[in-house]
Amino acid sequence: MDLEIAAQGFAALGSEARLQVVLTLVKAGQGGLTVGDIQTRTGMPASTLAHHLKFLASAGLVSQEKDGRSVINRAAYGHLENLAGYILKECCVDEKGCECPTPQKETVDV
Repeated sequence: MDLEIAAQGFAALGSEARLQVVLTLVKAGQGGLTVGDIQTRTGMPASTLAHHLKFLASAGLVSQEKDGRSVINRAAYGHLENLAGYILKECCVDEKGCECPTPQKETVDV
């Protein structure tokens, strides 16, 4: 992953509302959610949600698939993992003998 792609991904996650949408989709798992389901879970107005989903999809953080009259939205787990790895791969590169702390699982309420 290059710096430009990483910056796009982090910029997309830089909004509290978009981060909430991504976390909601991550919690939903591989099955994804319809726009209506995301709206119910987040309480976000439909027009606002549509804007954020478009932004997240263009950054490659959300995939969208038409299913009849619905659109299923899924977190792009591979890209999200790559973003986290992009930062963590730099741990201690400038310090000899450094041991990176083990990431601890943090719970986030949406």
